[in-house]
Amino acid sequence: MSRLLRTLVPLLVAATAIGGFVLTLGFLVWRSQEVPEVAETLVPGHADIVVKTVATGAIVPRNEVGVKSRVSGVVHELFVEPGAVVQAGDRIATIRILPDSATLNNAQSQARSASIRLADAQAERDRVQQLFDQGAASGRELQRAQTEHDLAAQDAAAARRNLQIVREGAAGGTDVSTEVRAPVPGMVLSVDVKVGYSVIESNTFNEGTTIAYVADMDDLVFEGFLDESEVGRVREGLSLGLTVGALQDAQLTGVLEYISPKGIEQDGAVQFEIRAAITPPDGVFVRAGSSANADIVLDRAEEVLSIDERALRFDGERVFVVLASGEERDLTLGLSDGLRIQVLEGLALDDEVVVP
Repeated sequence: MSRLLRTLVPLLVAATAIGGFVLTLGFLVWRSQEVPEVAETLVPGHADIVVKTVATGAIVPRNEVGVKSRVSGVVHELFVEPGAVVQAGDRIATIRILPDSATLNNAQSQARSASIRLADAQAERDRVQQLFDQGAASGRELQRAQTEHDLAAQDAAAARRNLQIVREGAAGGTDVSTEVRAPVPGMVLSVDVKVGYSVIESNTFNEGTTIAYVADMDDLVFEGFLDESEVGRVREGLSLGLTVGALQDAQLTGVLEYISPKGIEQDGAVQFEIRAAITPPDGVFVRAGSSANADIVLDRAEEVLSIDERALRFDGERVFVVLASGEERDLTLGLSDGLRIQVLEGLALDDEVVVP
């Protein structure tokens, strides 16, 4: 029995090794065989071909006005907050004047001097009037005394008004310069100061501190930039669709009304500014400064025979397709949106095209 086992064991080991080798060889031969490729085919169809370009930018008011103070001082009171709707002439803020010590002292000194001259001129006029009544002074002397009195009264009034302006920023009347009022009707977009902030007056030599910004939110425009490779294909009057980042479900429309004649360099590329008037849908409030993408429609072909561009083959300037039957067809093409292309001549609806 032991002799039989010693004979069978080597035979079993050898048979197992040979069987494994044969299976491995068969597996490698099977893997090396090429799998026949199944050609992908497609058929032409009718579709809308829209050629467009995209410009990035933002929605802004057409006219945004910065409200500035006409006097220097400290913000005493604010009457509006961002989002408030105001009319032209509504109060935005009041400014408390902080007069310069030297200027105030000079104005007070001028006012006192003018008052003294006025009192002296009045006493002189009264003295001449008494002499005139007694026949001891001529009418010419009385007229001269009256003129001197009137001039002194005028100087005294001017000095008092100047002192009031230095102290309060105004000399009376309805146009009070310490009150900052809205120059145009619209919505308050932002208030750039708080109570207690110091402000500088707006004058010929200084732009001044901006108190707030007011704009008409019913008149909005899209302002963006277009690459120089696309600007030659657009023109004023083209329609565009706007996708606003803050309004995912709303689609805005507009009309291109301005293309800058001069480009500016941004990130190594020349960009041209464009502007389009937009029409927000009813009930949709578009916030100023919202980023947006504008799809500018350059050309359109509706319900035309078209095919996927991946089915096209090229041989120099020749453009053709290969049908399932093996026939080659030269094509005359039209508009393309990058995925599908219009077929003017060379194909019919029932042609089956092989994709290379």
